[in-house]
Amino acid sequence: MIFEMTTQVRVSNIKEGHKWYETLLNKKADFIPHDGFVEWELIPGCWLQVAEGNLTARNGPLRLGVTNIEFERERLIKELNIGSFEIHSRPEVPVIWGTFTDPWGNHLGFFEYLDKNEEQERVKTIIGKIEV
Repeated sequence: MIFEMTTQVRVSNIKEGHKWYETLLNKKADFIPHDGFVEWELIPGCWLQVAEGNLTARNGPLRLGVTNIEFERERLIKELNIGSFEIHSRPEVPVIWGTFTDPWGNHLGFFEYLDKNEEQERVKTIIGKIEV
C-alpha cells in the first residue's frame, strides 16, 4: 500500500535553494532534519525535498496544481525573475499548464483545472475541505 510520496530536487547552494523554494511555494519549510536538506509537505503525505548536492542532468517536470495559473505565473516572474513560463493547452486535456526551471535547472511547473467544479472536488478529496 502506498500512502505517502516524496520527490527531490538538487541545488548547488542550500541557502539560496531554501529561500528560492520558500518563495516559490509561498510557505516556510516544514522540516529541516540536517544541514543541506529542506522539506515541504505540499499536501498531506506529499513532500518536496530540496537537497544540496550534484545537479541532475534532466528531471521532472514536477507540476503543482494551482487555482489560478496566470496569477502564479505573474507572481513568479516578479518575485523569482522567472524568464520563460508559457501556458499551454490542448482540447483533449482538462487542464492548462506551464513549465519553468529553477536556477539549478530543475524542471517545475503548475497546472490549473479548466472545470472549476472538478477543481473544487479535487481539493475537497485531497485536503478534506475546500480552502480556495
